Amino acid sequence: MTQQGIRIGVGQFNELTDEKLRFAKQIGASGIQMNTPKLPGDARWEEKDLRALVDKTREHGLVLEAIENVPTHFYHKAMLGLPGRDEQIENYRATVRNVGRAGIPILGFHFMPNSVWRTERFAPGRGGAGCTKFDMAEVEAKASKDEWRQYLPTSLGWQETMPLRGKDEAVVTEEEMWANYTYFIKAVLPVAEEAGVKLALHPDDPPVPMLGGVARLFYKPENFIRAWEINPNSDAWGLDLCLGCCSEMPGGAANVRRMIEFFGPKGRIFYVHFRDVQGTVPNFQECFIGEGNFDPAEVMFLLQRNGFKGFLLDDHVPHMDDDTEWNHRGRAHAIGYMQGLLRMGELRAA
Repeated sequence: MTQQGIRIGVGQFNELTDEKLRFAKQIGASGIQMNTPKLPGDARWEEKDLRALVDKTREHGLVLEAIENVPTHFYHKAMLGLPGRDEQIENYRATVRNVGRAGIPILGFHFMPNSVWRTERFAPGRGGAGCTKFDMAEVEAKASKDEWRQYLPTSLGWQETMPLRGKDEAVVTEEEMWANYTYFIKAVLPVAEEAGVKLALHPDDPPVPMLGGVARLFYKPENFIRAWEINPNSDAWGLDLCLGCCSEMPGGAANVRRMIEFFGPKGRIFYVHFRDVQGTVPNFQECFIGEGNFDPAEVMFLLQRNGFKGFLLDDHVPHMDDDTEWNHRGRAHAIGYMQGLLRMGELRAA
C-alpha cells in the first residue's frame, strides 16, 4: 500500500519485533522502514519471507514503507567489478522482483562496498550524549587495512567482509566505480520498473572521494546529478536523501538545499533521513536535530515547497543516558521534533 503526503516513519532496525512495532504505533508513526532485515538467504531474498514482514507490520496497524539495503555481500562483486558480478546482479534482480511481489514499494541501496566509517562512536555531545564522529586526519594516520577495520560499524558485523586496501596497495578508482555503477544500475533498473519497485540511492557516509583504497561516488551533489543523467526518464530511480550526509559535505547546509531543490520537483526524493551534523568533512560530529549545520524548519519548508510526498525517518541519533542499544530515547526525540515541524509546515501552507 502506497501512502500519500509527507509522513513520519520509524526505522533503522533489522528484526521486526512486537516491541519495535508497538513503539512505532505509540509514538504516532504511520509506518516503518527496515534496514538490512535478518532474513533467510545467502545471496537473495524470497517473496514469502518479505511478505511475512509486510503482514506482521500490517497487523499492528502500520505500513512497511521500505526496506533499506540488502546485505553488502549480496552485491559487493557488482560494486567492485569482480568476477561473479553477473551472478550477483541476477540474484539482486530476483530480490527486486520479490520485494515487489511482497508489496514493498521501495528498496533502498548504497554503492559503498566498504561501508559507513566513523572514528568515534560516543563523542560527547549536548549534555554528554554520545554522538558518532568522523575525523579524516585520524584515518590518514593509519597505514593498513587492519588498522582501518576499527572504523566500520560493529553492529552490522561487516569488519571481516568489507574490502579494504592498505596505503601502498592498488586502489579502485572513481572512474572504475562509475563503470561498475552504470553496469549495475542498467541491469537492475528495468526489473525495478517492471516490478513496481522504486530504488532509492543513499549518499556516501562519510562523503569523501576515497576510503581504504576504494573510491566513492556519491560524495557531492554533482555526482548525484551524473547518476540521474544515466536514467533521467525512469521513475524507479531516486534518492534515499540522507540530510546528514549532505550536511557532512563541504558547504554544509547549501548541499541540503541544492539536493532538495534539484531532485524534489522531479519526484526523485523517495524518503528522507532527517538528521544533521556539526562541521563538515574532513571533521564532523553528529548531533541532535536543531543544533547542526542546517535549519530544520527551513528544510521542512523546502521539502514541502519542492513537492516531496514521501516519508521522513529517524536515522543515527545521539545515545542518551539510560538509553537502549537501539537508542529509543534519542529516536523519540528525533521523531517528536519531526512531527512538530511537519505540523507547523502544514499550518503554514494552509
